[in-house]
Amino acid sequence: MVLDRLAALADRPTPLTLREVATPEPGAGDVRVKVRACGVCHTELDEIEGRTPPPRLPVIPGHEVVGVVDRLGAGVTSPALGSRVGIGWIHHSDGSVAENLSPAFTATGRDADGGYAEYMVVPAAYAHPLPEVFSDVEAAPLLCAGAVGYRALKLSGLVDGAPLGLMGFGGSAHLVLQLARYLHPHSPVQVFARDAEVRDFARGLGAAWAGGVDARAPAPCAAIIDTTPAWHPIVAALANLRPGGRLVINAIRKEDRDRAALDALSYHDHLWLEREIKSVANVTGADIREFLALAAAIPIRPAVTTYPLAEANRALCELKDGRVQGAKVLVMHGDDDA
Repeated sequence: MVLDRLAALADRPTPLTLREVATPEPGAGDVRVKVRACGVCHTELDEIEGRTPPPRLPVIPGHEVVGVVDRLGAGVTSPALGSRVGIGWIHHSDGSVAENLSPAFTATGRDADGGYAEYMVVPAAYAHPLPEVFSDVEAAPLLCAGAVGYRALKLSGLVDGAPLGLMGFGGSAHLVLQLARYLHPHSPVQVFARDAEVRDFARGLGAAWAGGVDARAPAPCAAIIDTTPAWHPIVAALANLRPGGRLVINAIRKEDRDRAALDALSYHDHLWLEREIKSVANVTGADIREFLALAAAIPIRPAVTTYPLAEANRALCELKDGRVQGAKVLVMHGDDDA
């Protein structure tokens, strides 16, 4: 599924075109992966609508990729042929501890062709072995929604017993809730979501409380992780932080449609008393590996809705419309174990 030009989904609801393209060949240090499944992430909307535009067009999106290594580039001995691997938002970087912030950072499905395809190529160091406990479609959202959510939870500074807030409850937050309950079993998780069905879903996964975006939680939060594309939830989240609390914004970009909501921001009510705002930028290879091991130990169980590759546009439109309960995953034809 190929992106040829940028456009708002409201103007072009079928931004991707199903097309036959040449099968990519791995270069030195690369592996080629036969794709079995690929998650659908809000970042794809940011790419398509131009908030984080690809540096070239056409490009193949997709960065929650699960597949099998079917060809090795020169010099590669690991991962082995036939091994199942996952690829996340980080396609390659400089390998440093802060590789997510490096100018060398390259994003899968934006700067390099991604997983909305039958085959893709990636540097071997960024093809991560997958725990056997997860099926292909379960593993896909772990590679971005899960791993970036894990990074956000680390950056929140949450201490066990302190209340955690989740603003928005889609593909990432429903995984973070399960992770938080494992790492911080005495911390009540409070969910803010606009849709009543989504709030019920959160309670079913163990949320101590769930309310609307503008609701006040029973206990002020020590940390809140925001996963929404909008600005209004930022102001609402800050109003629910306790003194010294931290808001972590887990998003690549924010949309402009409700930027005026920031006019309601009050220094005294929202920022004073040493409240903090911190952003999450990308993800490292270490984040993905650490999170996969934790996810298998828990084990985390993603809620997944699947679509054939050819219906990627429908999945994206439903994501844009907010019709999300868990994660959305594209599956390739002929993969019986997906």
